[in-house]
Amino acid sequence: MKLYKLSLLALTGAMMVACSDIDDTYPEGGSLLADQSKETNLAIPERTNATFSGMFTMMGQPNYTFKRKSPRADDFGFVMMCISNDAEGADLWLPDNNYNWFSVCGEWSSRNPDYANPYVRYASPYNQIAIANEVLSSFPADTDDADAINKMAQARAIRAYDYLWLAPFFQFNYADNKDLPCVPLVTPETTDYSNNPRASVKEVYELIISDLDYAIEHLGSDRASKMYINQAVAYGLRARAYLNMGEYAKAAEDADKAISLSGATPASIEDVSKPSFCNIEDNNWMWGYDMTTDLQQIEPYATCDSWLGSFSAWGYTAGAGCYAHVNSLLYNKIPSTDVRKGWWINENLHSPLLADVEWDGAKGDEIVTLTIPDVKEPMDAYTNVKFGMASGIGSETNNSDYPFMRVEEMYLIKAEGLAKSGNEAQAKQVLSNFVKTYRDPGYDLDKIISSGLRNLSDEIWFQRRVELWGEGFGMSDIMRLKKPVVRFHSLDDPYPAAFRYNVEYGDPYMLLRFPKTETNNNAAIENNTGGQQPVSGQNPNLRDGVTD
Repeated sequence: MKLYKLSLLALTGAMMVACSDIDDTYPEGGSLLADQSKETNLAIPERTNATFSGMFTMMGQPNYTFKRKSPRADDFGFVMMCISNDAEGADLWLPDNNYNWFSVCGEWSSRNPDYANPYVRYASPYNQIAIANEVLSSFPADTDDADAINKMAQARAIRAYDYLWLAPFFQFNYADNKDLPCVPLVTPETTDYSNNPRASVKEVYELIISDLDYAIEHLGSDRASKMYINQAVAYGLRARAYLNMGEYAKAAEDADKAISLSGATPASIEDVSKPSFCNIEDNNWMWGYDMTTDLQQIEPYATCDSWLGSFSAWGYTAGAGCYAHVNSLLYNKIPSTDVRKGWWINENLHSPLLADVEWDGAKGDEIVTLTIPDVKEPMDAYTNVKFGMASGIGSETNNSDYPFMRVEEMYLIKAEGLAKSGNEAQAKQVLSNFVKTYRDPGYDLDKIISSGLRNLSDEIWFQRRVELWGEGFGMSDIMRLKKPVVRFHSLDDPYPAAFRYNVEYGDPYMLLRFPKTETNNNAAIENNTGGQQPVSGQNPNLRDGVTD
C-alpha cells in the first residue's frame, strides 16, 4: 500500500504543472442563487442550517472545488490558498521536484489562466460568496429573529473575508490604486453574472467595511465553535481591512477590540517550544479550520498535514521529501534568544523543538535523518517543525486544524497601526511587550532601531514574517506594504534555483490573472496583463529592508 501510495504521488506530481482541468466546472457567481433555492430555504429551515454550516466546512475541505473522482492534492480551499500566498512570497519554499504541486507558486506560472491552482484561489472565495449570499437571501431583510440575524451577520463577515482574499492580489495597494479595477462584486442583488465588470478597489472595500460593520453590530461572543465567527473575529477582520486601506488608527483600535473581546492570550514561550499550531482549541486561536477525521478522509493528501506539517506518515512533506522550508535570509535574522529560531531546523540539522519528539524509535534530532521507506524522507536544513500533528507524530490521520486568526496577529496589527498613525512610542511598547513576554526575553527594540538594523515599520514586518510564517500573509503583506519580493542575495543561498529570483514591487506580473472560466462566462472582465514570468537569478541587487 505504501509503495502504491508513492507511485501515485510521483504520477500526480509529474502531471500537475501543465494540468488544466477547469473547463468542466461551473461559474462562481450565480448558480447557487436561483429563486427556487431561496424558496426552498425559506420553506425548509434545515436546508438553511445545512447551507450555513457548509459555508464554513468548505473552507478547508479536500476536493471541494473540483469534486473529482480522482481528487487533486492541492484542492483544499482557503488552507491551500494560505500556502499558495506564502509560496509566492519570499519566506516559504518547497523543493523543486516532481512532487511539488505548489511549484506553480514558486515559479509564478500561477498567472496562467488555464492552471488549476489560480482557479482554486479564485473559485474558493466566489463559491463561498455564493453560499453567503444564499444565506442572506434565506431571510427577510427586516427579520427580528435573533438566530437569523446571527446567521446573516456571519455570512456578511465571511463575504468580507472572501473579498479580503481577492482584492490584494488582483490590484495593487489601496492608497495608490483605489479607483482602478479590482474584482467583480456579487451580492444577492446581482442579476447579470455574464456581464459583471470589475468594481474599483474602493468599491470592493466599501462592501467589505459595510459587511463587517453589520457583523460587529449584530454578533456577540457566542458561537458553536471556533470554526464560526463572533464579534471578536469580525473586529479582527475589520482591523485587517483597515490595515490594507491605510486607515492605521482604525486598524489599531479594532485590533485592540479584538484582543479584549476574544479573551485569547498569546501562546507562551513554553507553548511554542514544541511542534504545535495544530489545535483549534488552543487559547491563542481566535478562528480556525476544524479538520475532522471524516473530512480528512475525503483526500488525506489535500490537507495542512500533508503540505505544511513535517510529521505525517501520509503526506507529501515526509513521504516525498517535499518539506516546507523557511528562507535562510529570514531565518538568519532571527536572534538565537528567540524561541521561534527553533521553529525550523538549522544548518547543523538541529532544532530544540524536537527534544521530546519521538517517531518510529527515533528521538530528538535523530528524527531529522530518520528514513522510513515510502513514509519519511530525511529532513534538511530550514525544514519547518513549527506545525505539529494533532493525531500524533507519525500518524496517518491528517486531522490537524489550521489557524485563520490568532491573537498574536492582533498585537502586531495594533503595533503597526499605532506606529503609522503617529503613536510610535505606544507602538514600541506594544511590540516590545509582546516579543519580550512571549517570544524573546532578550529582545531590545531600541537597539535594533538605533543601530540601523531595521526601522520600526520594517521591524514590525519582520515580526509578522517570523510569527505568521506558513499562515498565509506572505504575498498580501508584500502587496500592501509596496515591497519587493526578495528571495535571494547570492546564488549560493539555499533556495531552489528555479524559484530563486527577485521581483520589484509594481511589476505587472505580481497581479493574478482571472481564470479562463471567468473570462469565458463574464464578458465584462478585462484581465490583468503585462510583465513576464520571472527567471532564475533576476534582480540580484534588490533588498527589502528586513533581510538586507
